[in-house]
Amino acid sequence: MKLITAIIKPFRLDDVRNALNEEGIHGMTVTEVKGFGRQRGHTELYRGAEYVVDFLPKSKVEVAVNDERVEQVIEAIARAAKTGKVGDGKIFVANLEQSVRIRTGETGDEAL
Repeated sequence: MKLITAIIKPFRLDDVRNALNEEGIHGMTVTEVKGFGRQRGHTELYRGAEYVVDFLPKSKVEVAVNDERVEQVIEAIARAAKTGKVGDGKIFVANLEQSVRIRTGETGDEAL
């Protein structure tokens, strides 16, 4: 099992969710986060004063999948999140040792 974490632009979230639904992925966790990479942030003008916005709003999408589905999920997220501009985000894949469905006690792939 793998845990796929994608950091994307917030306005691409609905597209990513729809792309994952088309791949048969119905469960995910979404968190509003802030951060920056090469995009570095920007300056804004507020009431005549200029200030630097270092951390930009992003959405973090986490999906647990079995090993056979990893590549298709990565491709679906990348296709839906891509705008072609700096700051489109990143996808991380980590090993998932175990999963347990609390309600039924199922473990492993059955709990996904």
